[in-house]
Amino acid sequence: MLILALGTVPAWAILGEDESSVSLDQGYIGGKIRAETHPGYRLHQITSPNGAVVKEYVSPEGKVFGISWQAPFMPNLQQLLGSYFTYVQEAAGSRRRRRGGPLVVRTNDFVFVGGGHMRSFHGHAYVSSLLPPNVSAEVVQ
Repeated sequence: MLILALGTVPAWAILGEDESSVSLDQGYIGGKIRAETHPGYRLHQITSPNGAVVKEYVSPEGKVFGISWQAPFMPNLQQLLGSYFTYVQEAAGSRRRRRGGPLVVRTNDFVFVGGGHMRSFHGHAYVSSLLPPNVSAEVVQ
């Protein structure tokens, strides 16, 4: 089911890429954006008219180091994760995954946790090497 739902929503910022795509995302989906400044990072929260909320975490250097989502549909993970999508794709195709549970992918530098069910999908992903100093991975939620 995860693979079937990958292309169902518009584009968002790409993990590991520049912050500039955040405003394009807002315009593309017609959502409302709220920006917040926190110690060591910026948070952009985009809320779409259909109830999807995507949070994009940006380092002081302008790189998207984390993304989280909560939506009534599965977001386009290929667009969200960019080059990191291949890790998720490989894990989703693996038979070792517990049926019905969240999909968890951990590498030396990348963490993805995603799951849910119809009308309630949620997850987060981050790149450890892009985390700003003094910012823990727990902020990406």
